[in-house]
Formats: sequence, C-alpha cells, structure tokens
Amino acid sequence: MTALRWIDVGFGWPDGPVALRDIDLEAASGEVLLVVGDSGSGKSTLLRTVNGLVPHASGGRFRGEVLVGDQRVREARPRDLAGTVGFVHQDPEAQFVVDHVEHDIAFSLENLGVAEAVMRRRVEEVLDALGIAHLRHRSPATLSGGERQRCAVAGAMAAAPSVLVLDEPTSMLDPQGADDLLAVVSRLADDLGTTVVLAEHRLERAGPLADRVALLADGRIAQVGAAPDVLTGYAGAPTVTHLGRLLGWDPPPLTVREARRFIPDPKLAGFAAHGAANPANFVGGEAIVRSRGLSVGHGSTPVLTGVDLDLHEGDVVALLGRNGSGKTTLLRALAGLADPLAGRIERDGAVAYVPQDPGSMLFAPTVRAEVETTPRLLGRPDPAGVQHWLDALGLTALADRHPRSLSSGQRQRLAIAAVAVGGAPVLLLDEPTRGIDPTSRAALEAAVHAHAVAGGTVVIATHDVELAARCASRVIVLGDGDVVADGQARDVLAGSLFAPQVLRVLPPFLTVAEVEAALTPGGRG
Repeated sequence: MTALRWIDVGFGWPDGPVALRDIDLEAASGEVLLVVGDSGSGKSTLLRTVNGLVPHASGGRFRGEVLVGDQRVREARPRDLAGTVGFVHQDPEAQFVVDHVEHDIAFSLENLGVAEAVMRRRVEEVLDALGIAHLRHRSPATLSGGERQRCAVAGAMAAAPSVLVLDEPTSMLDPQGADDLLAVVSRLADDLGTTVVLAEHRLERAGPLADRVALLADGRIAQVGAAPDVLTGYAGAPTVTHLGRLLGWDPPPLTVREARRFIPDPKLAGFAAHGAANPANFVGGEAIVRSRGLSVGHGSTPVLTGVDLDLHEGDVVALLGRNGSGKTTLLRALAGLADPLAGRIERDGAVAYVPQDPGSMLFAPTVRAEVETTPRLLGRPDPAGVQHWLDALGLTALADRHPRSLSSGQRQRLAIAAVAVGGAPVLLLDEPTRGIDPTSRAALEAAVHAHAVAGGTVVIATHDVELAARCASRVIVLGDGDVVADGQARDVLAGSLFAPQVLRVLPPFLTVAEVEAALTPGGRG
C-alpha cells in the first residue's frame, strides 16, 4: 500500500533558485526510502514537503501534489500532520522547544492530546530504544551534538507516526549510536509498518538498511531503485563498495560482510600496505599547542580531567570518542573559548575554531563577504586568500549567494573557509563533514592535507573513521573526559571495533588509495 507519494512536484524558493523539479516518487507502507545526492541537490527540501514545511512555512513557488495516505499536504497545515508525520531536522538544535529532555519529548504528545498514561509509556519507550534514559533530566543546551540528535529523533518517534522523515540523523552520532539508531528505524519499518524517508551522506550503515534509494541531482530524480543498483555507481557509496569496484568484484559489495565473500583475492597476494599513498604516515614537527593537567567542565562539573596533549606542526589529528566524551569541550578549551578548571594550555601561534553548527557564525549578506570578513577584522584584507579558500572548498560558484540560502553542507564549507582565511596555523574543526557530499569532502581533505604540509596543524573532532583513515596522521580517542588512546592513525584504528572498512576486509590496508597503490607497478610494499 502506498503511504507517501509525490506527483509532479516542483518548488522554487522566494526570489531564489528552483530547488525541486518534476518529482514523481512514492514510498510504500513499511518501506525505508533513502534519499542521496550532493549538497544543494534538493534532499532537505524534498523531505520538508512531507510535513508541509515546504511550502507552508517556506513560502515560494510550489506545484504538484504530496499525498500522505489520502491526505493532501497542500490542504493541511504542518501541525495537522504532526500525528501522522514525524520529522527530524538536519539541525537538531532547531527542534527543541522545552529546556528539559523528557518534557521536550512529551511536548508533541501533549499537543496531540494523548492520554497521560499513554504519554508516559511512549516517552519511556523511546528513551530506552535510543539509549538516552540517562539524559532525561538534562537541558538540551548541555548535551553534545550527537546526544541532541538522538533526543530529537526520540521526540519525533514518540508520537508513533505512520511516516518518519529523518534528515541526516546520524551525522553527529558515534558508530555505536548510529548503529543503535538505525536498528530502531529498521525495527519500526519491519514490525510496525512505519514508512521511513531518510536523507544521509554516511552510507556505510544507512545504505544496507534501505529498501530503495532515490538519487537527486539538481532538484530532479536522477535514479531510483534498489540500493545495490543505485549505490554501486554513486560517488558517495560505502568505502567497501569503492574497494569492490577497484578490484573488479561483481557485484560490488555494500557491506563488510558481503566483501568478505571475495577474500582472499589473488590479485593482492604478497602485497603489503604502501603507506606513501596516504598522509597518515606523516610525522609532525615542533609542538605548537601544549596542555598539561587540563580539566574543563560545564560550571564546576568536570567534562575533561587531567589531559596532557601536544599538537605538532604538520599534524592532522582525528579526535574520536563516543557522544559526550568531551571532544567539543577539548576543542573549545584549546581555542580559548572555555576556561580550564585546572591545568594550563600554552599556544605558540593563533588557534581558529569552527563549531559544529556553522549557522552560528554566518552573518554576512553573501558567501564572498563572509569569507572577506575575517581578514578585514584582522586588519589585513586578503583578496587572494579569500579566492584561494573559495576555490579550495568549492564555493566560487556560490560566492554571490546569501549564506542562509545554502544547504547544510555548503554552510559547513563556508564556515571553514571563513575561519581558515585568517591564516591561523592551528585549525580546530568540530564535525566538519556533517552534511557534506563526497565531492566537498574530498575538497576538504585536500585542503586539510595542504595546510598540514605547509606546517600547519589541524584537529578534526569526528565520528567518521573513514575520514580519519584517509587524512589523519594521528588519532586521539577520548573516553569520559580522559585520553584513552593516542598514536599513529594506523596503530590506533587497527585496534578499534569500529575500524575503517578496508582494514576490516583487507588488513593491513587502511584505505582504498593504499590498495590502489599496491596494485600500481612499482607500488609494492
């Protein structure tokens, strides 16, 4: 039975570009429909048509019909669909209404007039399902990005909607949290018949979950079909799929389990990882930032305790750890934005910080003006530097756009450019690949590598172990405010339950690039 249908849908922003063109698509009851595509391709806009945020809240030029069951979205207000469509924003910060997690989850149920006994049961069920019962009495403002993301999903699930729409729901989740969330989504679809529409860039977990995949390009449906048919040719496919294409595995696998069927591969007999193909073997220079006995907290409550850390010239550091382990707190302390409770930090150069939420630092009327602001405030206008970072992060074509008209991934790149243009030798990036498409991610990785080769230092707080494998020289793992691992990226990642996919399939290879180098004449280790 069809639960959701788009019929000849088109949409253009008020006085802005066309975002959706000729969309004809449907999702069956109990189906998981995955929506993929580059940043700015229209994914978030498409998802917002399901509960009427587009066009009711957005304005703009809308045509066609969106049907949720028999209900025409154009004739219903978003609040009329609240009991039918559960929606999770790309930015969970925008979703909270009440400054108390448990009460915020219950808020939509109260507005729907759900009986108190039923409401208490549903709230308890989603707290347990998403592993956030310990956060029930916390303020959302005190949570990590990933914790806020899980709480936002809980709020959408509590109303038991027939359609659940999730925009980048795992973008800030640690690997275990992402697994747990997607397991719940799968159970909702399989056991309760909930229709799930999911937009994601991190496809290692989301790809195998999908019944069908819709690929968007320039606001149009470029391809729709079963996950293997669409994802095996997609640039953002799981890393193990790229590995399969390189080695000629047919069909290319979507999961590590599928890839293991091709092992051992005789083409790789006798080959060892060729580290020169990966910047992960780069050794840093002099220490430029040092912390000793560092303790930092919210108020008087410690989040980090006794952290000793040196950051070296040329380092690219991946800062890993589960949600709430203290990654953002450490970056803010290193940047001088959080005062230590104890210990000290020494800096031999300027430190620049890009937060998780890029929207919090974008105020100029155009993309170019945003990047020009930092050197102007520093008293050294730098047109060449501005153009360099616009080019490096793929923003030149967007230079005249208003930052608020950009997709989440485009705003993320803009925030990095606006900070990096200031020339600080130390760049601290908090979840920089959140909402970023494969092309943009490659541009970011190249820019990070270039900054390190020039003697700069980059620290990336991330849950993306594939990113860490490709560009980190060093990995630091936090656990409950302590450093639990610190070493060469290969050594730390090899000992992880959440190791990169290539390492799990073809050890000791860390990345697809290493495998390719080994297969290249003269590339044997």
